[in-house]
Amino acid sequence: MCGICGQLNFARGEPADPVVIRRMTQAIIHRGPDDEGYFISGNVGLGFRRLSIIDLAGGHQPMFDAERTVCVVFNGEIYNYKELRARLKERGHQFLTQCDTEVIVHGYKEWGTDVFSQLNGMFGLAIWDLTKKRLVVARDAMGIKLIYYRVSHGQLSFGSEIRALLAADSDFEVDPAALSLFLGFRYTPSPRTIIKEIRKLAPGSMLVFEDGKYREERWYNHTPRPFAKEKSEEEATNELLELYRGAVRRHLLSDVPVGLLLSGGLDSGLLLALMNEEGGPWPAYTVGYGESFRDDELVDAAETAKLLGAPHITVRLDQSEFERSLPGIVDSLEEPIASSSVVPMYFISQRARRDVKVALIGQGPDELFGGYKRHLGVHYGKWWRSLPWPLRSSLRSAVNQLPRNETLKRGVYSLGINDRLRRYQHVFAIAPAAQISGLFRDDLLSREDGSELVEYWRALVPQMQHLDELGGFQLIEIRSSLPDELLMFADKLSMAHSLEARVPYLDRTVVEYVQRLDSSFKIRKGTRKWLHRRVCEKFLPPAIMKRKKRGFAVNVVDQWFNSTVRGKLIETLMDDDSLMFELLKPESVRKLLQEHQSGRQDHHKLLFSLVMFEQWWRGIKSNQRAAHQANSRWNSDRSKPDSKSLNPAPTL
Repeated sequence: MCGICGQLNFARGEPADPVVIRRMTQAIIHRGPDDEGYFISGNVGLGFRRLSIIDLAGGHQPMFDAERTVCVVFNGEIYNYKELRARLKERGHQFLTQCDTEVIVHGYKEWGTDVFSQLNGMFGLAIWDLTKKRLVVARDAMGIKLIYYRVSHGQLSFGSEIRALLAADSDFEVDPAALSLFLGFRYTPSPRTIIKEIRKLAPGSMLVFEDGKYREERWYNHTPRPFAKEKSEEEATNELLELYRGAVRRHLLSDVPVGLLLSGGLDSGLLLALMNEEGGPWPAYTVGYGESFRDDELVDAAETAKLLGAPHITVRLDQSEFERSLPGIVDSLEEPIASSSVVPMYFISQRARRDVKVALIGQGPDELFGGYKRHLGVHYGKWWRSLPWPLRSSLRSAVNQLPRNETLKRGVYSLGINDRLRRYQHVFAIAPAAQISGLFRDDLLSREDGSELVEYWRALVPQMQHLDELGGFQLIEIRSSLPDELLMFADKLSMAHSLEARVPYLDRTVVEYVQRLDSSFKIRKGTRKWLHRRVCEKFLPPAIMKRKKRGFAVNVVDQWFNSTVRGKLIETLMDDDSLMFELLKPESVRKLLQEHQSGRQDHHKLLFSLVMFEQWWRGIKSNQRAAHQANSRWNSDRSKPDSKSLNPAPTL
């Protein structure tokens, strides 16, 4: 797990600036405190920061083949690298290290960009083909690792984090269209970011720069097809268990200590049980919330840890620490995300890093097997759409008369939409598009902004052709909300503390198997995650199986989020000097607040999204001023002929 960055002057071929490349690399030093490396030659410059996990002595990057025709910088882990290494050796490739990065080098020489389809792992990487003068930048299939990029005036800048790009050019503007998406979903979907011109490479996509031009394309186009013969319950349970076992075994590959982020629920409990089959004991880390919440997540997780023989380490938070730490957490995220999970993720990663460099997390089964309430709505929505229109209209009118209950109101509206992708969009949204657009100053949003996301999803329709209603929704979820929200903040907040977070349930073998199962294996008689629960029953006692879903006790943090909408953070919505009012209408924002405080409507999600956006904008403005000052110092120092600290690293 590392951090990468670079620049390519692809249009006019100007030399890469070594000072800029070094500055970009230093901006992400937290992602890799163990080592650094550079490749600067002609119009290309690559930077690398290393967090040493596998082959501690031999994993220096940038990495080359023996003939120095291919250069790679790589962030992530390739879990099937040993199998690929054996295949490549049979084809005559000679390896100099035991590192997974070298598999990418030789795999590219053997298969070109088709190498990405061979990789089972998480990655954000760049390959410089010295012979063809081609740069390829790619992101893994599930979007576990991130790539940000900016193309401007014939120059590409890219990096594992936005701060690397801002180190190269600290000027930025907020993108109103992206802001509308953030306010609608609580995260910004790929390929947008909240900053104009800076984009996120979508999961399973790549950029290819060659002959002064570039293109973006999906390399991962897996189309799930139902099994030719329907699986029996026993067969599917046993096959899924074996896939889980293989995934956990691969994800435990490490030359440094490994732990687990443990909630009191099923997913991380099963993960710990499967880890125990490969050794142990494994330290398990849980967030607690003080005396008044001791009987919540903490007790459940402690019982799981005791049952499965794991040393249990806890972190205790309170509301004052939550409010005090929020600006720093937002800064680590780089993009505003209004999710309650960001707080526990930040602090649990900070504590785990004192003992381990790698932590497994139980992310994935909810998205794969329908673990959220929205999945019930999507699954049973066909019955709602089958009702006669007059009856449906009457029921919807009655629901709309209820005070608050915004989730139910949005549900009866969205599940009645006939267009599949638009229906999915409304299920994901936390507020109606008209309400969001009404917050903006006039003429800032175009008419097309509300439909952009749906049009972007349409490229995925061919992959959905064999999937039922729930399966299609989950495919979009795996390509959008999972990587752009949950996996994004897991990467940012773990790497803020130089901790590598791994997600075994999102191993490609697991995801692609589950996508072939119909919805009866996911939701059955109102029970969510049905097949996953069958596997859990083999390892976990009934007391654990019956626990209420919590996940790092985020219900506690939700209460704190709600209280901030009544507390001091809400003052930002009343402050005429708040930066958000450069784009939003104060009177519309305050009307939203008044409706919420009166009890007529429940706008706490949207209001907190506004607070998070303001926190982000204030922080990035402050960082921008600091960057301008730092860049001035760099430029001043580079003009001094005796400056040794800024001499560019030699081409490796």
